[in-house]
Amino acid sequence: MKVLRFADVIASGFAAGKRVFIRADLNVPQDKQGHITEDTRIRASVPCIQMALAAGAAVMVTSHLGRPTEGEFKPEDSLAPVAKRLGELLGREVPVVANWVDGVDVQPGQLVMLENCRVNVGEKKCTEALSRKLAALCDVFVHDAFGTAHRAEGTTYGIAQYAPIACAGPLLAAEIDAINLALANPKRPLVAIVAGSKVSTKLSILQALAKNVDNLIVGGGIANTFMLAAGLNIGKSLAEPGLLGEATAVIAAMKARGAAVPIPTDVVCAKTFAADAVATVKAATDVADDDLILDIGPQTAAKLAEQLKAAGTIVWNGPVGVFEFAAFENGTKVIAQAIAESNAFSIAGGGDTLAAIAKYGIEKDVGYISTGGGAFLEVLEGKTLPAFEILQKRAAG
Repeated sequence: MKVLRFADVIASGFAAGKRVFIRADLNVPQDKQGHITEDTRIRASVPCIQMALAAGAAVMVTSHLGRPTEGEFKPEDSLAPVAKRLGELLGREVPVVANWVDGVDVQPGQLVMLENCRVNVGEKKCTEALSRKLAALCDVFVHDAFGTAHRAEGTTYGIAQYAPIACAGPLLAAEIDAINLALANPKRPLVAIVAGSKVSTKLSILQALAKNVDNLIVGGGIANTFMLAAGLNIGKSLAEPGLLGEATAVIAAMKARGAAVPIPTDVVCAKTFAADAVATVKAATDVADDDLILDIGPQTAAKLAEQLKAAGTIVWNGPVGVFEFAAFENGTKVIAQAIAESNAFSIAGGGDTLAAIAKYGIEKDVGYISTGGGAFLEVLEGKTLPAFEILQKRAAG
């Protein structure tokens, strides 16, 4: 995937004294008092901003925050708390500018935060009128918000169409590199873990991966549907019987390529869905009609761990059991540890996956942790993200 990178723009000397517009992802959680409760995204945006300032640029940065109504700014929509936290991290004040679409006063060496971009009329629909106004604000547009790369909006796509220069910031460039390593040019065997409650929400991902991966490990409610497709009783476990045909087709597609969807041979069951429910390990053939399958069993976990340790590339999206409950976390824990110990290049994404990575302390052992959420899932589906598409077009001239 060929795109112009901000690092290349800076190396060419072009950014010095120029107006640089950075689209960051600063959509952080806040409590009812408006205090930021988790600032990972703000910290992740700092390198790009520092690069621009060090190059002597006049720097504007913006983001969406929450779900504001276009044309109706409310105090809770304000990026002021984000600007305050960013200022603390940079050791400088970051002024917040409202009503900025028609012009921004910013000088080389200065940094301003442009108020919540989703308040601007035309942002979501990416209107040409707004896009051209945004592009007129800058000499260089830098997209550094992978979490929004699957949306064609004014500040993610439209501005990139018309800005004199459009490039990828360090965060977006790192995502592109990781995606290429994992999916475009993977070292084999390529093993994907796709887990979640419903096959329906991940069906297109499963179908896309079935054409490419060597082992497709399924977990959670998705695994239950595949077990049902394999002729096993799953009791009263969460599953989608209406999608047995699709699950069977994925298994057949993998088999035709000499690849596999490993079906659990043992599972951890309970009679109720609760943290204090009694956990019972059973052979997959022994599940009773009133059982709930809440995790893969130790034998299955050990087999999957072996596959992961022998992999060349691992893609991970979703815990394989109810890892929030101690009695049903073993499968996810074993898989997390196997990924950490594997020599494979690993890429992981999705909220629950990130929570599992944090719980088992393997952040430094995962090759790349994607913060994209929906964007990461769309990449796994084989879709070309709008942000990548427009940056590739601009790079091609």
